[in-house]
Amino acid sequence: MYNTYETLDYYTNEEDRLNNSFSKGGEHELNLAIELYGQALLKYCHNILCDYYEAEDAVQMTFVKAYNKRQSFKTGTSLSAWLYRIAYTTCIDITRKRRFQIFSNKYEKKHEPIYDDTYINEELREALLQLTPKDRALVFSRILDEKEYSELEIIYDASAATLRKRYERAKKKLAKALRKNQNEY
Repeated sequence: MYNTYETLDYYTNEEDRLNNSFSKGGEHELNLAIELYGQALLKYCHNILCDYYEAEDAVQMTFVKAYNKRQSFKTGTSLSAWLYRIAYTTCIDITRKRRFQIFSNKYEKKHEPIYDDTYINEELREALLQLTPKDRALVFSRILDEKEYSELEIIYDASAATLRKRYERAKKKLAKALRKNQNEY
């Protein structure tokens, strides 16, 4: 059995190896990427979409897109940031499609959104729903995933200064929504 440090070394070594081999790799590299990043991406997508089933679909689409476009991944760069970028655009596409379906009256709700309370409590979820999906994604990336602005620049294709300002605005809006929810209870 591995101790904590050996496990961290294993994942660090595997991430480094994947950063260098993913673009030329095959199914083995894809499976390793799924093992290393699948759960984190599921949590990330779930927090943006607020629907567990759609989040699962988004993660699957993310890995399919990554595998199909693996030759465009720059060897030696951060595979994690690249995957988060793909997941982010996939989630935004899903929300746009959802909005279009609602406005075109073709939307049939096949299931109620599934909210896993191990990820987030009801009050916070309600407050987060006040934010746009883009702002929710940024807040989760910054707080839960503890991503630096240098990595967020890659994921969101925006400057660090822009992201800092957006993050501060989203935090203020979230705090206001939480205070409002707290006053209602």
